[in-house]
Amino acid sequence: MKITGVEAIILRLPERQAVADGTQDDLLIRIETDEGITGYGEVDTSPEVGKAVVNAEMSHGTCYGLREVLLGMDPFDIEQIWERMYRKTNYYGRLGVAVHAMSGVDMALWDILGKAVGMPVHKLLGGSFCEEVRAYASMLMPETVPEVTELVCRYAEQGFTAMKFGYGPLGKDVRRDVELAAAAKTAAGPDVEVMIDIGHGYTLKMAMQAAKEFEALGIYWMEEPFPPEAIEDYRRLCDFTSLRIAAGEQDVGRWTFRRLIWDAHLDVIQPDISRVGGLTEAKRIAYMAQEVNRLCVPHAFRTGVLVAACLHLIAAIPNSAFLEFSVTDSALRRELLAEPFKVVHGQVAVPTKPGLGIEINADTLKAYTV
Repeated sequence: MKITGVEAIILRLPERQAVADGTQDDLLIRIETDEGITGYGEVDTSPEVGKAVVNAEMSHGTCYGLREVLLGMDPFDIEQIWERMYRKTNYYGRLGVAVHAMSGVDMALWDILGKAVGMPVHKLLGGSFCEEVRAYASMLMPETVPEVTELVCRYAEQGFTAMKFGYGPLGKDVRRDVELAAAAKTAAGPDVEVMIDIGHGYTLKMAMQAAKEFEALGIYWMEEPFPPEAIEDYRRLCDFTSLRIAAGEQDVGRWTFRRLIWDAHLDVIQPDISRVGGLTEAKRIAYMAQEVNRLCVPHAFRTGVLVAACLHLIAAIPNSAFLEFSVTDSALRRELLAEPFKVVHGQVAVPTKPGLGIEINADTLKAYTV
C-alpha cells in the first residue's frame, strides 16, 4: 500500500468569537492510498498555519512540507513515517506547529491501518482496557453563580457524572474563582466530580491560596494555573498541595512531557492527540506517566474526530480516568461526524468499527470548507 494523496482541509464557522473555544474552526487531514482506503485526522492549531506545513515545498534537506515527505510511503511504516516527518521539518518545526500538523497525519495513518486490517485502532495500539469511558462535560465558565448552577443541573440531568469549567472569568480573582467553584460543587453534589481550569491566570501565591480552597470544596483537579513554561511554579505547587494539578494540553512531544512528569511533578498529564504528535506520540507519553503512577487524561476540545482518537488511546492504556467531552454549541462539534458520539449514563462507548470507527458527514464538510 502506498500514500497517493495528502490534503489539509480548513473548516470554519461563519461567525466566530475571540474566546477560548476550539470548536469554531478546524483543520482536517485526509490521506488517500492506492488501495482506495482513506484516513482522517484532526489538527488543533491555527488552520492556515497548519495547512502551510502540509503544503510547503521542499527548501532543502531538513525543510520539507509534510505532503512531499509522505507521498509514496507505506502507511504501515508508521514509526518510520513519524521520525521522517520530524527530521524533515527539523529546520522550522521540532516542538511547534510542524508537530501539530504531524499529529493529524499520524491520526489519519492509524485510521488507514485499522481499516486495512478490519480492526479498531485501540486493538492495534495494544488492547482494550475498557469498552466505555466516563465522560466529563467540558465548558467555559460563565460569569455568575446562577449560570453555573443552571449548567451543572442541565448536564447532570443528561447523565454526566463529571464536569469541567474553564477560562471565562477565571484566573483574575481567587475569591471570585472559589465562589464559582463552590457553586458548581454545591449544585453537583458528592457524586459528580468538578474540575476547574484556570487558563494560565495565576501567580504561584494565588494558586496556593486557590488550591487550599478547592481542596476543601472537594474539587477533583485544578488545571493549568500557570503558563506551560512555568515548570518551577508547577513543581512548587504540586509539592505544596494534595489537590490534583493537571496540565499539558498546549505542550508538544515526549521531551516536554518528560519535564512535566519528572520535574513539574504533575498529577494529571493532558496530551492533546491533535497537537502532541498524534496517537503514536501520545501513547509514548501515557506510558511515561504510567511509570510513575500518574493519570493521563487526553485534552479534547475539537470535534468528534479527536474524540474518537481519545477513546482509542484511553482504551489502550491503563492509567486514564476520563474522556473530555466538549458541550459547546458548535455546528462543527455537533455535525462533522455522520454518527456523533453520545453520552449514555455518563459513559461514551469506545468505537469498535475498523480504524477510528467514524464517518465524516459530507454535507458538513462541504458547508464549512473554506
